[in-house]
Amino acid sequence: MAILSDKWIRTQARDHGMIEPFVEAQRRDGCISYGLSSYGYDARVAPEFKIFTNVDSTMIDPKDFDPKNFVNRDNDVCIIPPNSFALARTVEYFRVPDDVLVICLGKSTYARCGIIVNVTPLEPGWEGHVTLEFSNTTPLPAKIYANEGACQFLFLKGNERPEVTYADRAGKYMGQKGVTLPRL
Repeated sequence: MAILSDKWIRTQARDHGMIEPFVEAQRRDGCISYGLSSYGYDARVAPEFKIFTNVDSTMIDPKDFDPKNFVNRDNDVCIIPPNSFALARTVEYFRVPDDVLVICLGKSTYARCGIIVNVTPLEPGWEGHVTLEFSNTTPLPAKIYANEGACQFLFLKGNERPEVTYADRAGKYMGQKGVTLPRL
């Protein structure tokens, strides 16, 4: 399995719509960087957030998720309470080729502030806005900046197309738009 370069990412984004909208070079003009890098793509977080709350004393249950666990915020900045969690999504819409697996890593700027970004791998054939999970591991409130870099995606080419892609099995998160809550 090989990691794919900026040249490959650019071609796939421009010619095949793999990333839309696509930013051809790293932008860092007074913001947390985003855009194409040497061996990856730094995606931006959209101004749409779901912040965990315990106002209604609900329970987190991945098999029966209660939307009352969140407060919704559409804003240029998201404040995550201490030791709390928020969901967001990428500005970019991804279409993963059938022979590629995409891994996401958090940005070091956020990690150095105790903010962890988690995303499960994007499987071959998957497409949609990526739901981002932000954990504030600090005892202080933490800021997330919309329309700025949030995480880096690395593209790994498999030795062949798998027998069954995410699209082939009609995965439950296929084609998601907006911040997508857990589904069973």
